[in-house]
Amino acid sequence: MKPTQVCLLLCLAHLCASADAAPPTVTAWAPRGISSPQFESHAAFDPRNGDLYFVRSTPRSGRWRILVSQCTPQGWSVPAPPTFATDAVEADPWFTPDGRHLYFISTRSTDGVTREDLDIWLVERAADGRWTTPTRLPEPVNSTGTEWAPRVAADGWLYFGSDRPGGLGKTDIWRARSDGQNGWTVRNLGPSINSAGEDYESEISPDGSSMIVMAEGGLYEARANGTEWAARVKLPPEINVNGSENGRLYSPTGDSLLFSRDTGSPLSGEFFVWRIRGDETWPSPCPAPSGKN
Repeated sequence: MKPTQVCLLLCLAHLCASADAAPPTVTAWAPRGISSPQFESHAAFDPRNGDLYFVRSTPRSGRWRILVSQCTPQGWSVPAPPTFATDAVEADPWFTPDGRHLYFISTRSTDGVTREDLDIWLVERAADGRWTTPTRLPEPVNSTGTEWAPRVAADGWLYFGSDRPGGLGKTDIWRARSDGQNGWTVRNLGPSINSAGEDYESEISPDGSSMIVMAEGGLYEARANGTEWAARVKLPPEINVNGSENGRLYSPTGDSLLFSRDTGSPLSGEFFVWRIRGDETWPSPCPAPSGKN
């Protein structure tokens, strides 16, 4: 068989597979006590105890607060601020896989002066499980602009969004790596990921093979290409319903993705789950089914 014939057959097979592929399975996740008339987004589950950290704000106000809820035999507890919270604008919690550290963004001050720009902060868990005093990440990770959605990939790169000078658009996705001696390398992800518009957040799959990007118009996916990223592709309309999709979180297996969408209903900010592969039960039911821990 000639090479051109082999290529044609492979292309036809790909097209047929695409045409027969089932649409993504997306379902609402609205646990009692978490969903409210306000906007909920940016869920993060504590790897050590399963506590749910998330962001709540009044619809479209941007006055974000981080809250935490515990799974009890009666269901999710009344959400309350974590011990490290302040009255500043705070959002985008994210745990390291071992549960020892939590990243978030905040307008809190380090010098008593009220800040307007969101910066990346890190809080560490002490040996007794309590949260210590958060620390602000140094420049050039933080900047005079605003930073969003810190996420550490398995290879050690810290990904985040920023409107700092030097980007390709209004806001871009960047990544930073520490040299272990208080120095940092910061890089823009370039035109395969960033556009001339707004590119806010990224979420790296647990195995590092894919990245979900929140940008103008909704969510996109990019695949790893060696140490770089291939051009992003917009996710299908079953996920991108109205362009408000945000706050994405992979399950530990990478088989599911939790995100939020402004539905325009009284429950304006609602969580949804995309079953990427299989039908895993995640997030775990609360309370757990009888006979299970």
